[in-house]
Amino acid sequence: MDQRQWQTPVRKGRQAEPEILPPGTMPAEPVYGHNEPYGYGEPLPVPPPQRRRSGWQLAPATYILTGINIAVYLLMVLRGVSPTAPTVPQLLHWGANTGLVRLSETSPVIGVLAGDWWRLITAAFVHSGIIHLATNMWCLYNLGLLGEPLLGAFGMVVAYLLTGVMGNLLSIAMHPGVVGVGASGAVFGIAGVLILLLGSKLLPVNRAEVARLRRSVIYFAVLNFVIGFGADAFNTPIRIDNMAHLGGFLTGLLLGFLLVPKLGSDRQLWIRRQWVAYGSVLLLVLLGAHFVASFWRA
Repeated sequence: MDQRQWQTPVRKGRQAEPEILPPGTMPAEPVYGHNEPYGYGEPLPVPPPQRRRSGWQLAPATYILTGINIAVYLLMVLRGVSPTAPTVPQLLHWGANTGLVRLSETSPVIGVLAGDWWRLITAAFVHSGIIHLATNMWCLYNLGLLGEPLLGAFGMVVAYLLTGVMGNLLSIAMHPGVVGVGASGAVFGIAGVLILLLGSKLLPVNRAEVARLRRSVIYFAVLNFVIGFGADAFNTPIRIDNMAHLGGFLTGLLLGFLLVPKLGSDRQLWIRRQWVAYGSVLLLVLLGAHFVASFWRA
């Protein structure tokens, strides 16, 4: 995934503009060169080129989310958890997702369906080893640098949480006894949002370049779904929570579908549409949680 801030070529008499602009940000008005008089015959000076923004300035929420995941992992290791192969009790202690599980005959039943609803959120920040963490953070970092300039910092955090929670919810709905951890449900969710947003003709950007970026996101999703479902089909030692991936991805597509119609609109209109989209998906998450709880308690 290319991490550059895309820029349009500098045309005669115009300042370069970022190709992917934050919602509600419109390209600057054309600036005339010194040979083209403006006003009372005075040339309008061309301002100096803008400095390219750093990754932190482009995507602060992506850095924060990545930092939280890394901090949780380091804290786990400092507290005695294996850096490469944490045990199931250790993962559950740190907030892993599960529907219902009893670790021993004398231990109480724990899990989301036992009232630990917070696990739907915390599991999106817990990882089962350094390799698991590294792969998820690499994907989150690249997708975040691409998606956050479109969604904004607040939108990035909300998309991460909503898609991650919905992925974990689908996981326990299908396999309540499975213990799952990782940010991959949210990563797939962000990929789903991007597939629809980058496909919109409302973006004031170079269409060929955006189409290439969109194809790379689609390839990422397809390849990882093939790996995940293939690992299950051939009963490999690798355990992948495909339902969490699928739940996050479908939720991301829904978010993208709700956001696309107002992409590139006036900032206030875009913010209102974001609230409608996030509120609608949050309502879906709550309804889904109620349905899953009712079904497994019946």
